[in-house]
Amino acid sequence: MKRILSYTLVVLGILVLLYPKANEWYDNRQQAKLMAEWEQASFEETAQQQAQQQYEQLTELFNEESASDHLDPTSALGHIPTETEPPNELPTESITATPSPVPVTPKLTPIATLIIDKIKLKLPVVEGATQKNMKSATAHLKETTGFGQIGNAAIAGHRMRAKGKLFNRLGEIEVGDKIVVSTKNESFTYTVYQVSIVEPKDVSVLNYNKKDKLLTLITCDPIVNPTHRLIIHAKM
Repeated sequence: MKRILSYTLVVLGILVLLYPKANEWYDNRQQAKLMAEWEQASFEETAQQQAQQQYEQLTELFNEESASDHLDPTSALGHIPTETEPPNELPTESITATPSPVPVTPKLTPIATLIIDKIKLKLPVVEGATQKNMKSATAHLKETTGFGQIGNAAIAGHRMRAKGKLFNRLGEIEVGDKIVVSTKNESFTYTVYQVSIVEPKDVSVLNYNKKDKLLTLITCDPIVNPTHRLIIHAKM
């Protein structure tokens, strides 16, 4: 019995050690899948308010991702019932069970590719800033302007600790650098004109005028224990 318990503890220990790597492998695989699929294949006041709400919600998303770097991997082992929990009771009568439908996970579909040659970045862009979307891609704030249009198109991404992953190297960008956004039909080249560090609630980064075609990249700063936002401003 002791030998079985020892083997069980060893297996659990191995699973705990492997979980972070497996999680990272899945995120990288999802990112590669989105890129493979891609390669195969008027800004009203109400919209502006919704865009600002999305921007403010990035604080929660960035904090969640930062916290996940410090999570105890044992949380992935799932819930283990305690002795005080009552056992599941069996029905007194025989019932023919109807299998529950398996929930279908919405498929991520890239809408563009973000390319910054200086930092060897090439990432899929999906629509909507959610934790799921930003695990393996960058996210276009859906209420901001479309790419190549007059206004301000905003893209958010996590600044991961692993070098070169997602927006990890975005801090190396300087004024004059080029950013390319390629959709299915066109490619748009933007030139960086400002790099700034702002407070999380500073929604002025989404400002625009009625003549320029702007692009704003948004991520957290610093990489560890972020308190601010790193903003890359570019225009066509």
